[in-house]
Amino acid sequence: MQDIYVVSHPHAEHTQRNLVGGWHDSHPTERGQRDTQLIAEELKRRRNPARPVRITTSDLARCAETAAILAATLCAGVTADSRLREISFGEAEGRPNDWLAQRQVPAPDRDRLDHRGPIRGAETRREVATRVGACIRELMADTGHDHVVVTHGYALSFVVTTWRQIPVSSTGFASFATTPGAITHLRFDDYWRNRTLVGLADTSHLNTEEMPSV
Repeated sequence: MQDIYVVSHPHAEHTQRNLVGGWHDSHPTERGQRDTQLIAEELKRRRNPARPVRITTSDLARCAETAAILAATLCAGVTADSRLREISFGEAEGRPNDWLAQRQVPAPDRDRLDHRGPIRGAETRREVATRVGACIRELMADTGHDHVVVTHGYALSFVVTTWRQIPVSSTGFASFATTPGAITHLRFDDYWRNRTLVGLADTSHLNTEEMPSV
């Protein structure tokens, strides 16, 4: 039995400032840091203590700083991997979201995977799915460990599709919605060979009361 817990990084500064994220480096807010402690305690409660655990994180600050806090609670090592980054929005990154909205062109149904749009330097869906998938397949092969993966909202969909062994060519319409600080739980049964989506974007561990902006 192998468990993979996918953590969507908690509330970050670029969201608070209504800026485009992508590869723009942004730190967790105070709210995000508080939520990370709750995530860490929830993972400690859920995980099988008889199984060693590894943490693999996007190298962007909002994920890497989250992973460091999780590691302290779970007594686990952390590996940063740029393949787990969010989709790149190219020249839009760090700009106001309104700037991107005025220029963005949605991908047409006939070209969901390779549509790049007018934003210079932006990634395609295929490019994101390919790099995220390569990372997750390596973790799936390490059946001697359970895994915590700290990543981003858009990238999460391709963590799930890779784990379900859905080929990149079939991910044009794949979307698994999540929210900051959510935990998605994936489980592989090595006897029946089932891959179960135990929970998607669970936030029951978070304090859902509205917190003041910081």
